[in-house]
Amino acid sequence: MIHLYKKFLLLLGVIFYLCFTASNVWSKSGVDLVEIKLLNDLDDKRGFCIDIKGYKFRAKIKRGIQAHTCYSYQGEIAVDQGLDTKKLKQKQLFFPNFNVCVHPTLYKNHLILNLMKCTKTEIFIFGEDNTIRLKNNTNLCLTVGKEPSRKGGGGSPIHLMRNVSMQKCNIQSFIYQTWGIRHFIKGKIVEKKIFSFR
Repeated sequence: MIHLYKKFLLLLGVIFYLCFTASNVWSKSGVDLVEIKLLNDLDDKRGFCIDIKGYKFRAKIKRGIQAHTCYSYQGEIAVDQGLDTKKLKQKQLFFPNFNVCVHPTLYKNHLILNLMKCTKTEIFIFGEDNTIRLKNNTNLCLTVGKEPSRKGGGGSPIHLMRNVSMQKCNIQSFIYQTWGIRHFIKGKIVEKKIFSFR
């Protein structure tokens, strides 16, 4: 019976440690991380943020990125939407909790966005019009899909998702191509235009 009790206490200790570690990473994100948010909320008043496909700590980097309901309405920036501020100033979209950057890759004559190990090269530039453009092809902008949003697996109201890709920059797609950043300061959310990270 005593042996069983010791195992139970050990299990409780492990659970407590895991919860404490997870909460530290979550709360730390409010200081070190920002989310990149589409300036137009489209059909979700919580807004759309760049997001790794999957769910928070269980996000699947091999599946790439999407535009997803911003999690910051829950009071923190989620790990699968949190981008490192320092790397952002170096024009890289770096998810520190997964140690990957967004990279454009040419595949069968189409440009797709993958998540992979970061390089020291600047990948993107931030335009005066708050677009995120490829440094080596400034005619291409980070663009949210115009198709109707898909419903996700959680949230109340349910979270929404859209595709995201590099598309030709144009005024007709302005609401799908202009971005800002958000982060928390003393528990309050602060918004800036992506242009401020030039």
